[in-house]
Amino acid sequence: MSETRMPTQKRSIEKRKRIIEKGFELMCENGFFNTNTSDIAKFTGVSTGIIYQYFNDKKEIFIDGVKSYSDNIMFPILDILKNNKVHLDNLEELLDEMLDEFIKRHTMSKSSHEQMIAMSHLDSDIADIFHDKEVVATEKIVEVLSENGIRSAGLFEKVHIVIGIVENYCHEVVYHRHSKIDYDIMKNEVIRIIINILKG
Repeated sequence: MSETRMPTQKRSIEKRKRIIEKGFELMCENGFFNTNTSDIAKFTGVSTGIIYQYFNDKKEIFIDGVKSYSDNIMFPILDILKNNKVHLDNLEELLDEMLDEFIKRHTMSKSSHEQMIAMSHLDSDIADIFHDKEVVATEKIVEVLSENGIRSAGLFEKVHIVIGIVENYCHEVVYHRHSKIDYDIMKNEVIRIIINILKG
């Protein structure tokens, strides 16, 4: 296996970032197993040799893409929590803002989302990335809530449940869109359920 390098110059950093973004996009749209390194190089506008300067294989690109996409969704949500004094009286308003931001950040197409989820079931390394990101997000949210005086018993477990509810709601709104569901009602119910969980 060749020795890859982590770039330090701005131009090289941007090139590596572009390979991750475009490679991840292509693998999600066409399928991980239907995309090779040459396809990624062509789609990104670089040579195959450049790809191998930064990555050992396409799986590394996919994993970095998953990390980047997850961070792009989670960091703005954490910023909303960190930039506001959180207490049970304003939680409804904050949750409303967070759900809107969460939906806005789900920019991936339905087919891409399904490909990413499928890969998390097929590859243990990719599954571990999802697991680790979920644990880190839970820990960070628990930390912010605790700092603001919300310290109910089993808070880590409650936040973990809440993250699952929020993801389910967002995936329903963005990807599934059942015609019989009133999404305003669903949003209000999600907020009510989360507040009740955190109060308990």
